[in-house]
Amino acid sequence: MTSTQDTAWTDLQRHWQELADLGGIGSLLGWDQSTYLPSGAAAGRSRQQALLSRLRHERATDPGYGRQLEAAAARDDLSPLQTRMLAVARKNFEEATRFPAEFVSAWSQHGGESYSAWTTARPANDFARMVPYLEKSLDLSLQAASYFPEFGDPMDYFIDQSDEGMTAAQVGDVFAQLRAALVPMVEAVTAAPAPRTDFLFRAYPVQAQLSFGEAVSRDYGYDFTRGRQDLTHHPFMTRLGSADVRITTRVKEHDLGEALYSTLHETGHALYEQGVSEDLLGTPLGGGVSAGVHESQSRLWENLVGRSRPFWAAYFGRLRDAFPEQLSDVTEDEMHRAVNTVARSLIRTDADELTYNLHVITRYDLERDLLSGRLAVRDLADAWHAAYETNLGQRAPSDVDGALQDVHWYFGSIGGAFQGYTLGNVLSAQFYAAAEAANPGLEADIGRGDFARLHGWLREHVYAHGRRFPPTELLSRATGQGLTVAPYLKYLREKYSALYGVTF
Repeated sequence: MTSTQDTAWTDLQRHWQELADLGGIGSLLGWDQSTYLPSGAAAGRSRQQALLSRLRHERATDPGYGRQLEAAAARDDLSPLQTRMLAVARKNFEEATRFPAEFVSAWSQHGGESYSAWTTARPANDFARMVPYLEKSLDLSLQAASYFPEFGDPMDYFIDQSDEGMTAAQVGDVFAQLRAALVPMVEAVTAAPAPRTDFLFRAYPVQAQLSFGEAVSRDYGYDFTRGRQDLTHHPFMTRLGSADVRITTRVKEHDLGEALYSTLHETGHALYEQGVSEDLLGTPLGGGVSAGVHESQSRLWENLVGRSRPFWAAYFGRLRDAFPEQLSDVTEDEMHRAVNTVARSLIRTDADELTYNLHVITRYDLERDLLSGRLAVRDLADAWHAAYETNLGQRAPSDVDGALQDVHWYFGSIGGAFQGYTLGNVLSAQFYAAAEAANPGLEADIGRGDFARLHGWLREHVYAHGRRFPPTELLSRATGQGLTVAPYLKYLREKYSALYGVTF
């Protein structure tokens, strides 16, 4: 590069860092809204978020920035890494310029107002209050998709936004394979004798639960000097800056698993973000590559590790030391079986591994029906209950555990919100199997509470790359395979046939 070219690239990097910082400020406002914001401050926060979204959109669509990108694209001296940075930046720019600034501001403000309304409507079981918000969210979502007519199906647009390269047809094929395999597995397991679980619902002091979960999170490799954990309605992970990756959890005094597994889940997300190579931070590649890959890490650390027999060999003694009275009559084996109980339930975030994907498939189908016009928002609550009776044989007593359950649709957007969870489950088994093949004796490590080799392999093969490679290429490089449900179904069959003494 000549000095002029060096300066031009430095200018691009400066612009990318500014966009990343504006995004981080927006995440900070959102994090505060979900954790500490006083209830009376909600309207002002929505206004602030709308202003920031407009300012960021203006910077992201600045014509001068567009000319910088075009000039860089004409060069022939870029490295492969720079070429990928530029490709992602140009894609982001091209997409952002299709949205009018007024639309971006209105959509952002609506999202804040909708979320604030949901935080009071849900505990009040007031779905009717949310109908106008959801109707506006649906209208805005369809309007957003209309700016991208190359996607014939609005769901294809939303899926591509979170899981680049995937389509509704591909997701539907994966879901069909899973549904066909999981329904008979759930039937067989739920017909077998259930394990003992009474001890999970004794009184466990809140702070002691949080302390135990944070200790495991630290053992996993989460760096608390570059993050922290706080309480919220609906747990999440967020990046507020290059060295600020935070997690949240929720805790119930009479549910030992709630805080622990929420913490381990969000820790998996945070390990990914904290593991992104420093030379990618502040660039278009400085984060997780897709919703599915991101979710694979939360599910890997929550389930494949945190619900495994080796994990409880390492941690049951420590848990019993933390709660000696509550667990005095409980064995390690009983704990392992209890946290892997399979039961048809109403709550997605509390669902076991076998039924969880049926919760996701239900939401995905409802999203598709809303976007296609086959389902009106006013009928969503009834449609939810009917779908749960069909897919899980359950009906919620109220909308609190029905259409008001998840926060996703109440942030102002409908579409592409859920498929990443199931894609993540599938990918978690692929990544774990590859890590295990490369690290013989990995389960013995986990049985000692030693996660260095697993974390190291994932950091090298997944985390460090950020968005350096498209999702399909990252998966192929790490595992030698394309997306396949086979390792995931193998894992589930082996685990639950052993736990419940059934054959599939």
